Amino acid sequence: MINIRRDFIKKSTIFTLVSISSMDLFASSREIKRNDLFIEKKDYKTFQSIRKKLKLVQSYVGYGNFNIISFDSMLSIARRAPNIEAFTKEELDFLEFIFYYNPSSHGFFGNRISSNISDVIDKKQVKKIPYTGHYLFKGKAENTYNEMKKDVGSSLTLTSGIRSIVKQTKLFLDKIHRVDGNISVAAKSIAPPAFTYHLVGDFDVGKKGFGYANFTSKFANTHEFQEIQKLKYVDVRYTINNKDGVRYEPWHITTI
Repeated sequence: MINIRRDFIKKSTIFTLVSISSMDLFASSREIKRNDLFIEKKDYKTFQSIRKKLKLVQSYVGYGNFNIISFDSMLSIARRAPNIEAFTKEELDFLEFIFYYNPSSHGFFGNRISSNISDVIDKKQVKKIPYTGHYLFKGKAENTYNEMKKDVGSSLTLTSGIRSIVKQTKLFLDKIHRVDGNISVAAKSIAPPAFTYHLVGDFDVGKKGFGYANFTSKFANTHEFQEIQKLKYVDVRYTINNKDGVRYEPWHITTI
């Protein structure tokens, strides 16, 4: 099944990424670079329909549960839940395209973490962290977070834990939407669905009450981050000028 899906990427002309030289973009109002890639205008309706359905599924199962929902469970819920329609073939093709394509074509060089869009998170191996709405894997991830809380203080909080392929897909598509369809820009701050380390253990931390600033370089100026830097057992995955082509993320903690 995996090989069939990979062949789809090679052969399909339904969904493609286009360069700035194309005039068939659904949006290009932001400052862009010559080699930036976009989702085509012809795919705009499908793109937005998928975003809407993912949002409805998230509302149906709850924010926390959406973090660990599998692709097949998401499809099942969309089919049977009130006010959510089943994903169309065109939408499924688009979702598979986004999962299986090679993002190095637009400057993202991270490792592929998952090879199958239907990968399932074993719920026996995860733990929900109180007052956060997020999950961590039992073992190293959970232990590291607990040690950080003890050493840094109660002002430190978990801002993002395990992200299923479905959750990462939603984040990625929403980011693409916010940057006017520019997939090159989106991938600098949100990894494509198959490439997130949140699927296998990494997590994000922040300062309580700091809000969205926890996901900006401002977090590096906080007391909490200064204390994190002192911890010998903690590494930040996306350092300045990292080889993956991702922006600096001082909040992203490595566990593998």
